[in-house]
Parts: sequence; structure tokens; C-alpha cells
Amino acid sequence: MTTTPTKKGSAAVQARRVLVLNSGSSSVKYQLLDMNDRSRLAIGLVERIGEATSRLLHTPLTGGDAETRERTGRIADHAAALQAAAEELAADGLGLDSPELAAIGHRVVHGGLRFTEPTVVTDEVLKEIERLVPVAPLHNPANITGIRTAQALRPDLPQVAVFDTAFHTTMPEYVARYAIDVETADAHRIRRYGFHGTSHAYVSRKAAELLGRAPEEVNVIVLHLGNGASASAVAGGRCVETSMGLTPLEGLVMGTRSGDIDPAVTFHLKRVAGMSTDEIDVLLNKKSGLVGLCGDNDMREIRRRIDEGDERAALAFNIYVHRLKKYIGAYSAVLGRVDAVVFTAGVGENSAPVREAAIAGLEELGLVVDAGLNAVRSGEPRLISPNYARVAVAVVPTDEELEIADQTFALVGRAESAGQEMPVGQVDN
Repeated sequence: MTTTPTKKGSAAVQARRVLVLNSGSSSVKYQLLDMNDRSRLAIGLVERIGEATSRLLHTPLTGGDAETRERTGRIADHAAALQAAAEELAADGLGLDSPELAAIGHRVVHGGLRFTEPTVVTDEVLKEIERLVPVAPLHNPANITGIRTAQALRPDLPQVAVFDTAFHTTMPEYVARYAIDVETADAHRIRRYGFHGTSHAYVSRKAAELLGRAPEEVNVIVLHLGNGASASAVAGGRCVETSMGLTPLEGLVMGTRSGDIDPAVTFHLKRVAGMSTDEIDVLLNKKSGLVGLCGDNDMREIRRRIDEGDERAALAFNIYVHRLKKYIGAYSAVLGRVDAVVFTAGVGENSAPVREAAIAGLEELGLVVDAGLNAVRSGEPRLISPNYARVAVAVVPTDEELEIADQTFALVGRAESAGQEMPVGQVDN
């Protein structure tokens, strides 16, 4: 590969727009942001890539009422998906050939121990992301595809990888290590990495801001509760513990994942039920959690069923909340002093019953929820604890795309300020 560096002072580096890509196995989410005011210019989603029923949803946000456009019909692969997204952006005067585009930021799920901060993608970086595929087989391959596709579309731009695992690399070694044979663990990269790092980083900072203090001054427990769910203990702006481990399966009860489970369950299923490794993988990752307990992974539907007297739904809810309480208590012990417990992501931001139930009975830890404040629906960061509470309880909407854009643009800006040349160009296959 011939790498073409961005020249100091070039239009690409002086530009103020960042395209954020989140590439899944059969989808691409994208957002175009203007970093002058950190506003969104457009958002979109391409889903069911490779199927006959592919769909693209594109919403321009540059003026007037946001009206979503929809394309349907087969989109063969990620290259076609990104090309289709580029065409929609161009129709709004936001084409990806614009000199105002400074960089493309990519969500990459697994960065291992090497990548502790946003990183410009080079040949070697991409090879290392590929080497991590065995510990992130569902995510890293799709992230790599997104990077390669974007490189082909704009070979002159810096491609920046922002890693879900990076925020958690500050965990002490005694937290990150599993208690298994060290040589075996090292040979196969078996350790606790954690995920949802961009969300935990963003939300913990926003929580400090809500309290009127610097991130370095506060200790926060963040509960990222979506279909995937994770908790983190953040001391002075640094992650010291998180619930997910080698993979996103460990920890809290999730929409379709079991969370914490006795490892011997897998041996039992193999020996007694005759299940294969792949079947057990599917069971624990896709057929467990809330959907395994009651058949639904939508908390709104579960609450509706509880109100109608459904016992399975009630049991699933209680198991979900009990796991949350365990982690809040454990992380309170880890931190020693807690300034705030913060709920975020789809369930955390929108389910008042989950927040109320998770905090109920924790008064001895200084945690109380005000029923009136908790019932308020808002898209803004807010406290839901009374003024007298020793520990704040807050709801902070997450914004992983903005966090990726911020980290991407900051990296490009730092390089420009230092007079460095940013490596760009399409990485060879």
C-alpha cells in the first residue's frame, strides 16, 4: 500500500465535519456531525444488508422539520450500503466528497490491550484489529468491513478507530485478570476487557458536569441499560471496574444475554444435554436474559404484562433488578465513596420502574429516588434523587456517536497542531 499523508494545513484537516460509522454484521448506522457546534447534519441506518428486504432510513437535520426518507430493496453488501448513504447525503448537499469532511470515525468494539485511545487506522492497526477477531467474532469483522469500505470511498481521509474497550483499560490488573492459569490466559488473551466504553466515558463526564464538579473529583457508578447492559465504577474519571469481561456476555442480565452464570453450566449442557459449543453460544447470547426468562426483551412490554398479572414477566423483571442491585452494592464497595449512580441507554433513560426498583432498599448506601422526579420524561441530563440524598441518582442520555466524533476530531486536531502528517489511504486487503 502507498500511504498518502494529509498535508499540514490541507482542507481535510481544517475542515470541521466528521462522519461516524457503526458497522454491524448486517447493518450500518451513520451520523454526519458539524464539529463547530457539535450538531448533527444527518443521521441514517442501513439494515438487513445482503437480504432482499434491505432498507435505508435517512434523516437530514440541516433545516426545518426533520423528515426521514426510506429506500427499500436489496443492498448487496457494506460497500453498496455506504454508497447508498453517500448518495442520500449528497442529495442534501452533504456529499462525502466535500472538502469540509475532516475524518471518518469508526466504532470498533474490541481493541484489546494495545489500543487505549482513538487511533488512526494504518496497515498495522487494521492487522491488530483482525488479530482480535477470535475474542470479538460477532463485532470486529463487521467493524473491519466498515473501515475498508470507507477507505475505498474516501482514500484521502484519515480513518479513526474509536474502541469500546479503551475506556476500561485503566482497570487495575487484579481487576482485569481472571483467576485461571496465567500462561493459558496470556496465550489466548483471556482477561476482562469491558465494553460500551464510549458510553461510560461520555456519561461519567456528563454526570460530573451535572453535579457541577470536575470528572477528576467524583466517583460514579454508570448503569448502561439497553438490550446490551453493563455497569462501570468510575473513580476520578478513570474506570476501575466494569461488568462485561472477555466478551459482552458477562455481567448484568440483558435483553438476550444471560450475564453472570456458573461456567460449569456450559459443561453440563454439553455433557448432559448433548449441546454443541455453537448451540450453547447461541443459547447464552441470543436466547437467554429477559427473552429467555419470559419471551420478551422489550421492558415496556414486560411492564405491561406485569400490570396484567403475568408471573413470568414479574420473575424476569425481579431477576433483572436483583442483578442491578448486586452490582450497585459491589461497586459502592469498590469505590469506597460514591457521588452518583447514573442510568443511561434505552432502558436506563426511559424506564422509571427499573430505576425505582433498582434503588429501592438501598437507603443505607445513601441512595433514594424521588418518585415525582423519576416519573418525568426528558431528553436532558437530570437528577431524580431528592436534595437531601447523600448520593445523587441521575439519568444522563448517552451519546456514543458524539463521543466518537469528539475523539476523532480531537485526534485530527492534535496532529495538526503538532504539525504531524496523518496517514491516509486505502489499506490493502
